[in-house]
Amino acid sequence: MFDGVLNVYKEKGYTSHDVVAKLRGILRQKKIGHTGTLDPDAEGVLPVCLGKGTRLCDMLTDNSKAYRAVLLLGLETDTQDISGQVVAERPPETREEKVREAVMGFEGEYAQIPPMYSALKVNGKKLYELARAGKTVERQPRQVTIHEIVIESVELPRVAMTVRCSKGTYIRTLCHDIGRKLGCGGCMESLLRVQAGRFLLEDSLKLEEIERLAGQGALEERIVPVEAMFQDYVRAVTIPGADALVRNGNPLRLKDIWTEGNGTDKYCRVYDSGGTFMGIYEWKPERSCLMPWKMFLGG
Repeated sequence: MFDGVLNVYKEKGYTSHDVVAKLRGILRQKKIGHTGTLDPDAEGVLPVCLGKGTRLCDMLTDNSKAYRAVLLLGLETDTQDISGQVVAERPPETREEKVREAVMGFEGEYAQIPPMYSALKVNGKKLYELARAGKTVERQPRQVTIHEIVIESVELPRVAMTVRCSKGTYIRTLCHDIGRKLGCGGCMESLLRVQAGRFLLEDSLKLEEIERLAGQGALEERIVPVEAMFQDYVRAVTIPGADALVRNGNPLRLKDIWTEGNGTDKYCRVYDSGGTFMGIYEWKPERSCLMPWKMFLGG
């Protein structure tokens, strides 16, 4: 069984669940999970967790992301992207400087209302299920952060841009909101995720490449090991007498370990005395000990 994280290039037309299902067949293992959905029409980086790496899914979802998107002005759709039904059509803004000013005005924090066509749940129901049933419900705005917008080109009514943003940001909603700010409406014409945390577009693998590498026995070298995801954390190793403690996921005192670096950093990656990676521990100053935060020893 493979353990770790695989940088998959999700192709257009696949859902994130489709990718997981196909990988289960290619790799012949069930324990696989993705780290946050990409719309079927979107392409690009989709980190997929394998085996013990599935315990990382919730952590990787929190990472900042970067996208290349094309905004089409003059159209609004029910899904806020070009695949939806047109609900409004107006003459697009023709003044490039005004368009640039509106786009760049979204850098920083802003309150974004999630789209109806999304997997968010309201009263136990996914919003897209309600939307497909013709229902619209009130959604509370969520604070998101647009770290950076780089306008790559302006060929009105289209604007190509690269957006670096926090988790939970909907780029199609950003396009919709820019269109609303300009008064002409707008929707997302295309979307390519170029980065998710440490994972970059140029290192991603399409499903056919993964299948070929797996058949050649060469896929392992393209999988990021679980412990490599925590290289910025202090490395701590238990003394032989404390091996049983860490193998059972018990708290550790400072006397039970030796560390490379500051032993009281918030998190550290812990190994037993034989060098086997056990998991991540969190320093609890009020208890003067390290508590298990996420363990990776088991299958």
